[in-house]
Amino acid sequence: MCIAIAFWLFATLSAQYPAHWWTPVIDSHKPDWEILPQAAKPGEVILSKRNELGILSNFAATPFTLRGVRYASVEGFWQMMLYPEGPNDPRALDKSVIWPHSRREVSQMTSFEAKAAGDIGEANMRKLGIDWVTFEGRRITYRSAVKGEHYRLVVEAMRAKLDQNAKVRDILLATGDLVLRPDHFQEANAPPEWAYFNIWMDIRAELRGKR
Repeated sequence: MCIAIAFWLFATLSAQYPAHWWTPVIDSHKPDWEILPQAAKPGEVILSKRNELGILSNFAATPFTLRGVRYASVEGFWQMMLYPEGPNDPRALDKSVIWPHSRREVSQMTSFEAKAAGDIGEANMRKLGIDWVTFEGRRITYRSAVKGEHYRLVVEAMRAKLDQNAKVRDILLATGDLVLRPDHFQEANAPPEWAYFNIWMDIRAELRGKR
């Protein structure tokens, strides 16, 4: 009976959604961070970078303009905030750390390049003993358990990405009622803005309510 139910669920989903969203991936070189498409439970889909759902990742090269500034990706926008905002920024004045990129350079990065730049930024933050980033000259708490200003900025960037990239909107709506799941393991007790998949489901609900 369980096998029959599983087959029925798969057949139902395949009729409504592209079957390749769940096609098992066999890859002996799979990175440790990755969750493969076949890990989805009934009614779920993994936002895998191995297919078109990867456009919903912060890593995706989906340029957008926010408050008059162009960014190459949400990841670039996010990691940029870790970097000094100007020559008088305390992060720039402290010579105990090195910033290999400018803030502008990070804003134009995508994917793992932007993430790597952010990893350096976070390491510098730990060395400097700070827990804030900046945007438009304001200090913002970086890791907050509540939906604070950093969360709101990330959501604003994701909305801009969707509004300015028609394919993002089309693919998000194509996921219908599926529960969206990340393609990478989440750190324990991560701030709410880390859960981009939940943010997309909230935005999807709003879009469907307007139709």
